[in-house]
Amino acid sequence: MRQFLPAFPGAAVAQPVLPVRPLPGNGGGRGRETRGSLCREKKAARRDSEKTPSCPRSSPLGYRERHTQHKGSASLVWGAAPGMVFGRNRDRSLYPLDLTWVFGYNSSLAVHSLMDGEDWVFLYVSSHTVVIHDILRNKQFHLQGHTNVISCLCVSENKRWIATADRGPDALIMVWDSYSGVLVRTIFESHSEDGVCAIDISQDAKYLVTISAAAVQEVCVWRWTLPTENAICSIELKPEFGYQDYVIFNPQNPHEFLSNSKTQMIFYLWDDSGLQYGAPLLSNQTFKCLVGQFNQSVFHFNNTQALTCTSAGKLVVWDMDNPRTLPEDLPPKPHGITATKVVPMQEESLTVLKVLDSCIITGDVKGQVKFYDGQLRLLTIYSHDEVGPIQSISFSKILRDPPSALPGSNCPFLTRNFILSTSDATTFHVATDNTNFERIMQEAKKAVNAIACHPQEPFVAVGSHCGLLKVWEYKQTQYIASRIFTEAGIQCLSYDPEGCFLAAGFTDGSVYILDAISLQSSCEAFQFSQSPVTHISFSHDSKYLATADENYSVIVYKRVLQNGSRCWEHLAGLDSHYKPIRGILFGVHPGSNEPRLLSLGEDRQLVEYDLTSSIKDHLVVTHRDRLEQAAVPLCLTWYPQLSTESFFLTANNCYKMKLYNTMTKVCRKTLLGPTYGSPLEKIQILPRTSSADPQQHYLVFITKDKVGLQMLPVDGNPHKSSAFICHPDGASDFAISHDGRYVFTAGGKERTLMKWKVNLDALDAAAFLGGEDLIPFYRLLDGGREGKFFRELEDYFYYVQLCRQGIDTLEKRQVSTHIPLEEIPSVMRAIGFYPSEEEIEEMINEVKFSKYADTGEEVTKINLGDFIKLYTNHRPALGLSMKTIQRAFQVLGYDNKKGDRVIDRGDFLSLLQRRGEQMTEDELAECLTTLLCRRPREEGSELDTCDPTGAAALTEEEIPAEITPEIFVADILGLPIAEQEEKNRRKKKNL
Repeated sequence: MRQFLPAFPGAAVAQPVLPVRPLPGNGGGRGRETRGSLCREKKAARRDSEKTPSCPRSSPLGYRERHTQHKGSASLVWGAAPGMVFGRNRDRSLYPLDLTWVFGYNSSLAVHSLMDGEDWVFLYVSSHTVVIHDILRNKQFHLQGHTNVISCLCVSENKRWIATADRGPDALIMVWDSYSGVLVRTIFESHSEDGVCAIDISQDAKYLVTISAAAVQEVCVWRWTLPTENAICSIELKPEFGYQDYVIFNPQNPHEFLSNSKTQMIFYLWDDSGLQYGAPLLSNQTFKCLVGQFNQSVFHFNNTQALTCTSAGKLVVWDMDNPRTLPEDLPPKPHGITATKVVPMQEESLTVLKVLDSCIITGDVKGQVKFYDGQLRLLTIYSHDEVGPIQSISFSKILRDPPSALPGSNCPFLTRNFILSTSDATTFHVATDNTNFERIMQEAKKAVNAIACHPQEPFVAVGSHCGLLKVWEYKQTQYIASRIFTEAGIQCLSYDPEGCFLAAGFTDGSVYILDAISLQSSCEAFQFSQSPVTHISFSHDSKYLATADENYSVIVYKRVLQNGSRCWEHLAGLDSHYKPIRGILFGVHPGSNEPRLLSLGEDRQLVEYDLTSSIKDHLVVTHRDRLEQAAVPLCLTWYPQLSTESFFLTANNCYKMKLYNTMTKVCRKTLLGPTYGSPLEKIQILPRTSSADPQQHYLVFITKDKVGLQMLPVDGNPHKSSAFICHPDGASDFAISHDGRYVFTAGGKERTLMKWKVNLDALDAAAFLGGEDLIPFYRLLDGGREGKFFRELEDYFYYVQLCRQGIDTLEKRQVSTHIPLEEIPSVMRAIGFYPSEEEIEEMINEVKFSKYADTGEEVTKINLGDFIKLYTNHRPALGLSMKTIQRAFQVLGYDNKKGDRVIDRGDFLSLLQRRGEQMTEDELAECLTTLLCRRPREEGSELDTCDPTGAAALTEEEIPAEITPEIFVADILGLPIAEQEEKNRRKKKNL
């Protein structure tokens, strides 16, 4: 479901991110798409945005909100003042997870200064969230609403208005009030293909200009203060202009702006009649010198020229006044602008170019900031050895008094402090009166995949691929310690249960065991893996450490006593799997305190190891169990002891969760898991807080891009889970605080870490509002309790009783609310769910032994309510799609002369009889007869389907020699297919 905020100023409910709803369940091909709900939400929000604001003179932008959802909410914008955003009382108790802090930021985007005087308030982007950060007061405020990673942002001249845009499906443009933190405008479907790559806001803060990220780029001008969804004007750019990724308005004329790619500058002039542009050519031959690649451009404050900085350390000067052309021969703007000169400024590449007051400022790859006058004469330089390549420069809003400590200074322009952000994710504050550089933030330069929480203290450790390891006190958000490893990147982290050690697995296969406080090595690094370490974990007694790597190996280390002191040594390793390992899990053997180790792989194998019997270089395996028939298990964890039977819980790529007996490894229950766009990637049981109900347990999970909570016991009720977008580009890992109050998610290549506060009461309330008993499961059926499908199911359920008692009997019927377990497969198939034989066995065993552990008796029948639960939990979560069939044909088939992917008829029949759950020839003939609408042989009929010759005749008559996916679905299975695919099938059939 789209996550979005109300698209109008002053909406008091705008800040919390809306929880993501699960995809609707389906069965027998009755699934529904979520696209329609997205469109309805966008249209509803668009109707809200069309409530036109008025324009009082005293308003900062000349408007005030007339219509809002909540009385008085307009005052949030109307009466806002700088800094008010941190004083807002944000009650988010309605949401199970609340984003409270963000570590790290997108260093490829600018960091903006919102400071006034001596205040240090900065604005930056972390993934899909805009962060307003008060450094001195150690506070953050988050602007949430994007569902994709934010690709660009800009801030108005007065620091009041923030415009953000993203790339990806259903991309958005949003405008925020930095004073109140309220979303004031949302533009939907601005650039529908790939979103926005560049954005700027005019000096008067009335207009936005955006450039799309599509292959054929589109430039649009918007008046965001108006409710219309359409741009004022737009134009498509030619691909030969290159990828335009930078745009800026003329500060003195909002009807002019320019953009540049690495090789081409474009000037624009617009009005109500349309948008014009001119693209002057410039190459190394124009001025017989190396120009370099373009980085950023600005309009000169003389309002006649523009400047572009290049990777060759030069400034290109663009002007209407070309000395080679007579004035009367010059075409009008924007076509008359040409490159008049290329000025060599320095040898190092220039990365940033800005104009402030009467100065031109440059930043370069060596971290130098240089100030020039309008004639490009150097005025002063700010530099520091620790500053890396400059990514952005942002000046404070308020002018200070000229520095009295510098008598005779001729630099009255240096009256604003500024901040620098570098491409290596470091931010500095620079005081211009004393040239003091102060580091504000130093974050990860590369992917953040490793995260772990201390088992006893409020510490969280974060590791990145750049080798940076940082430890934070997360309650007060204070930095504790750090260490940089230069040899390799950190891939995974784990604290031991006692909190004494922190183990780190690296991308080069090495393993470090560190002191948990000082981060100093407790022993020499181990190097027994030849590939990156993907998982690392300690046993409950801190005696063993296990790792898994990308070579599908499990390696165990043991804590031993040497020379009177405890140290770690390598015990043994084993190539346990032949596909990626999805998890390693320590536990405790029943009836003892000995550690137990399991590993789970995408090869569907659960491997258990005997640590007690293992010796040096020999890791003993006690059991290998295949958990799935077709699905791929993705994660596992120990299930809380909610009954007399002990389980571990797994989640697979088909949105199913399964409970397995910890001793027999038999599947005891299959349940519908959370369906939030992608399967569960990792799961953990939430530790109970001191005030929590001892009988209530919860599960924390992450999907590809979301973090969520699930109430236990799992039963397939979709209202018992909730999820929120955390990292649109992929969540790599998560960790839970020792008291269960916070969840931390790592963003992988987004280089961010997010802290979420847990509110279990909100999830309990949502589950209660979803209904009790069978109400949530009725809603998973098409039409619900009153729908046609339920009545059909009810008819089949009671028809089974008629068949058991005899159709033609005249005796009095014994109507019951139950049917025998052996009839479950027939009813399942009758309503459109066709389970495999293994799935049938699991369903029957699930019901048969559901009460065995408590009563010692087997269940022999099932009622309608339990059958509905069984059906909704076992049926395919998203139905059977045509793409699934086509993927199977890609594996099993071949390309015929027409280029179609087909399976030979003989191979098709052979596969059904020899592979997978094999069918006998009689079973196959009976199935084909039923599917192809042929009845079994009656007396006097010419075709005997029980005879091999008859079956062969039926096959040749009804099944073509080459079977395509469309023929298999439509002609053999008799299922409906999409209209376009049906047209293609008929067209090919006619050919």
